Amino acid sequence: MDASPPRDWNPSAEPNPSTPFACEYVTLSRQEHIQLVWEARQWKRLHQGAVRRIEELQVEHRRQLQYQTERAEERERSLVRDLEYARGRIRDLEQRLFGRKSERQRVIDAQHGHRAAAVRGRGQQRGAPGHGRRPLSQLPLREEILPMSSPYCPACGKALEDFPGTEDSEVLEIEVKAYRRVIRRRRYRPVCSCGQLPGIVTAAAPARLIERGKFGISVWVEALLDKFLYGRASTRWLQAMTDQGLPIGAGSLSGGLQAIAPLFEPLYQALLPRLRAEPHWHADETRWEVFVEREGKASHRWYLWVFQSCSVMYYVLDPSRSSSVPAAVLQGVERGVISCDRHSAYKKFSRLHPDIVLSFCWAHQRRDLLNLANEHPTLSAWAMQWVDRIAELFERYEQRTQAELNSAAYRTEDQQLRTALRRMARERTRSLRDPQLPEPAVKLLQSMQRHWQGLREFVRHHNVPPDNNAAERALRPAVVGRKNFYGSGSEWSGQLAAMMFSLLMTMKRWQINPRTWLTDYLRACAAAGNRAPLDLSAYLPWAMDAARLAQMRAPYDNAPILHRQTMDTS
Repeated sequence: MDASPPRDWNPSAEPNPSTPFACEYVTLSRQEHIQLVWEARQWKRLHQGAVRRIEELQVEHRRQLQYQTERAEERERSLVRDLEYARGRIRDLEQRLFGRKSERQRVIDAQHGHRAAAVRGRGQQRGAPGHGRRPLSQLPLREEILPMSSPYCPACGKALEDFPGTEDSEVLEIEVKAYRRVIRRRRYRPVCSCGQLPGIVTAAAPARLIERGKFGISVWVEALLDKFLYGRASTRWLQAMTDQGLPIGAGSLSGGLQAIAPLFEPLYQALLPRLRAEPHWHADETRWEVFVEREGKASHRWYLWVFQSCSVMYYVLDPSRSSSVPAAVLQGVERGVISCDRHSAYKKFSRLHPDIVLSFCWAHQRRDLLNLANEHPTLSAWAMQWVDRIAELFERYEQRTQAELNSAAYRTEDQQLRTALRRMARERTRSLRDPQLPEPAVKLLQSMQRHWQGLREFVRHHNVPPDNNAAERALRPAVVGRKNFYGSGSEWSGQLAAMMFSLLMTMKRWQINPRTWLTDYLRACAAAGNRAPLDLSAYLPWAMDAARLAQMRAPYDNAPILHRQTMDTS
């Protein structure tokens, strides 16, 4: 192999192994030098750009991380609130379904045991004296004499001798039965020769509530009371009648009620002047289903309103929940006080009638606080402090009510009541200024502040209570009926319900026996030829004299009242 060097070999170009790199020189052309400098600067610029992009990405990453962290924290807070609300709703629904029937919830009882223990239990209290057996001597007597089945001496067989007197005891029984009332009209034949009488004359037929109707007044009294006073569904009443041997068709019941419904219209309208003449009313409304199709109304939900004064309970059925209902009921009224809840219809009515003021219900405020404590356990202690303040308000009001009007004791209690109310206003303002107060509590206090003028209105009036519980109690028969038979199947049936609620509950308010009153009124309608009597004063409590009122308050007697009066005066 040839080991000679190549022709272009230059010994001076070979690096000297003993020379360091820093002392060695390389010869470049200007073009190569420019190229190298340009590339070096370009790489520097690229490196600087990459560093800036990395810094920008790091800033953006930190910003995104902070944003996502804040969103996650907000989402977590929102989920915690939703979870707390859902747990509160579950507790509320469990309380309604399985718990005691009280506004004081389990969570509140658990956290405030000293208050829960102080609540008086319902019913007869242990150790308290009872009333004993009530004497019922007014009931008719039916005697039974029970001899021994074997009046002989068990040892010798000799007969026992009668001994004067009996061992007496009483057992209360009730007997409800249907019967056929056979009416036999005596026939007469004239023996005179004047020719004024036809061949045979018969006694006049008894009056009937429905012309040619086969059911007597007692049947319709039972039907009306069972449905509108006791809240039982018509189908159940029909089944009860069938079990007693009186089968009645659903169509016969519906047709009969529709026929006698106009008889109550004059009495129903006669309640309005009395209602409008009084200075204070409780008002409330609840849903009532009317299963008819009505143009412009998408659902079957109507509303049953109640307006309760000192002597009248007046119910109105209307498709809407607007202010037109109180405007129609209280038409022509210039001034007065309405105890109500915070429904906007009452507020609008009050704006249109400035001399009619609204007294808002403190029981609703208390209910809001109890719901807040139940739905947000962390606010339970705060809410219960406000519940205690409201309890003090009610206690002060009761003490003022018990004092004689315009007396020194009354003025003292009135001043303490006003002081307690001012103290609550100051605490409300102070709490709203607290930036740490949770949002649910802020909303509740803001609502209280907006309605404060109406919440303190009861202080100015001696006979206006701080709550609207009277109207809510007045709606209880309607609520029971709604749960048992849902509502009304037609408009006339709904109007009949409003009329019967009004009349029956007004009679109950006057302590009148509704069965006695209704039976007597329907007998008067039958005697008037299936029309309402022209003189209604005998059936309006405020128009009755003392004797008539006592007669209407007496227990029901099947004998006609008017007939007894005639016999007594003859």
